[in-house]
Amino acid sequence: MAKDRQGLHFSELVWESTEQNVAIPPRGTVDEGSRKPKSEPVKKTTSGYDTVQLQLWDMEESVEPVTTTESEFVQRARELVEHKEPAALFVPFKSYWPTYGHMTGAQSRWYFFWRDEVRQGRYPKTDLSYIFLHIYELINGVGWDEPQEGCRQLGLLWEAYRDSYKRLDQYLGGWIADFSFVHKLDIPLSEIVARSRGLAGDLAELELVRCLSTAPEQLSIEVLSVMSDYDISKSKFYTGEGKIAADRYIPQVVALIDAYVARKHGSNLITMFPPAPPVVRERYLFRSAVYDISLYGYSVLVPVIRVSKSPPLRSLITRLFRLTENKLRALMGYRGRLKDVRVDADMDDLVTRFLEREFRKAELEEKGPAVVIDQQKLEQLASDSEVVRSLLTVEDTGEPGHEDDAEWIIESEGAHGGAESAGEESVANANERVASAVSANEDSSAKAEEQAGRMAGGGRLGGTREDLPGDSLSAGQKLADSQPPASDSEADRWTLFASELTPLQREAVLTLAEEDGSAKVQRLAAGAGTMAELLYDEINELAMDSLGDLIIDGEELTEECLSMLDYIKR
Repeated sequence: MAKDRQGLHFSELVWESTEQNVAIPPRGTVDEGSRKPKSEPVKKTTSGYDTVQLQLWDMEESVEPVTTTESEFVQRARELVEHKEPAALFVPFKSYWPTYGHMTGAQSRWYFFWRDEVRQGRYPKTDLSYIFLHIYELINGVGWDEPQEGCRQLGLLWEAYRDSYKRLDQYLGGWIADFSFVHKLDIPLSEIVARSRGLAGDLAELELVRCLSTAPEQLSIEVLSVMSDYDISKSKFYTGEGKIAADRYIPQVVALIDAYVARKHGSNLITMFPPAPPVVRERYLFRSAVYDISLYGYSVLVPVIRVSKSPPLRSLITRLFRLTENKLRALMGYRGRLKDVRVDADMDDLVTRFLEREFRKAELEEKGPAVVIDQQKLEQLASDSEVVRSLLTVEDTGEPGHEDDAEWIIESEGAHGGAESAGEESVANANERVASAVSANEDSSAKAEEQAGRMAGGGRLGGTREDLPGDSLSAGQKLADSQPPASDSEADRWTLFASELTPLQREAVLTLAEEDGSAKVQRLAAGAGTMAELLYDEINELAMDSLGDLIIDGEELTEECLSMLDYIKR
């Protein structure tokens, strides 16, 4: 490199040899004389610096604790777990991974005020970042004493704000599932699968196994769709008017067939068609959340049974989907049917009867009670009837020998005609109010008049002497105000109704009257290979024919039925 007036110059040196293909001699041909004599080993001396370095190398190193952003967040959350603020103004807050340090003073005041409101069951409108910050606290174990309480709070937050923020469905379903795995909570996953479409894999399999093993009545169409080769979401009937009915009745039909198979073969569906052994899956915890992995670890191992991969069980569920849709199409007057739906005749008949009764029950609920009574007009009726009764009551004179005279006055034509003429207008008005207060069909009108007559003091309004209680009425004796326990016709109806009950139906009615009766009836029905809802429908159908009214409302007996249980026990 040389330097001149024009600047710097660079030179390039190339080393090149003209010799080519030179062989490497073997080790044995090396001249012995060229070898260097073996020298004596030289004793190595170490300086003071080297000694110090050696000592430092041999010393045990102290490991400094690693502090992460997540661990700092959890520590700060525990410090602020009981912090509250008075009523504050809402301040917008948007952060991708919100923490306390990302908030301003005004935002912090709003957050702690809002969090206290949420803990008391009130859910004011707020930004999504505030919600995620509170969720991070809960999944890191801050804000609850029992895991069940923490899971409940997460579910309430989801329910309160999911309509406003659809992103909650994307994250909260998986986080709640992770929370249940970490704390070994036995909670239904159907709601999580239904709300979080992206979680229909392992979680749906786990929920299928749980429901088919212990709780078939908790099946949902979202979970069952994993087992069906028929995609009902592409059906015109389902996307139109049939969605509500299909979502309601398809899981019930599967539960019904599960009970039917258990009764006929002694084993339920999952036992009859056993799936493959479980596959252990690694599930990463609380993805995309501010989560301290030192609390519960980085992942959990979850054994997953692929029940949806069982070919015979999958075929049966597919056929039940199509069969139920065909039955619903017929009941709802929808044109067209699915073809090649093949099931056993017994199953077909059972599903048909079940759906017909459910639809009849729904129609009765829509129509309301058979007798509708206007309470205000009924009170006016009772008041007017009191006037009529006072006209028919003879005061006691207290003198002996007047009882026969009083009887003669009531029985004579003159006295009876006078009372009738004096109360004619009131009786007519009362009968008009009965007609306007009670609107019913022809079969129940007589029953309504009879009830109104009993409220008026016994006997029918405007009736003759034979309608009065008793053939002889002494002086000073009034009409009995107490209602008789049951008329002869009513007793006959209840006796007839009791005689038409099967032993299973009779046992169900008596069991329902006991404490925790609905749960006992569920077990009773399962043992008989049917469902409690079917039993209730059959009993109510007989009650409508014999008594003109239902005796089971929901899962409880009506008050009238409770007072008439003696007839059923006979």
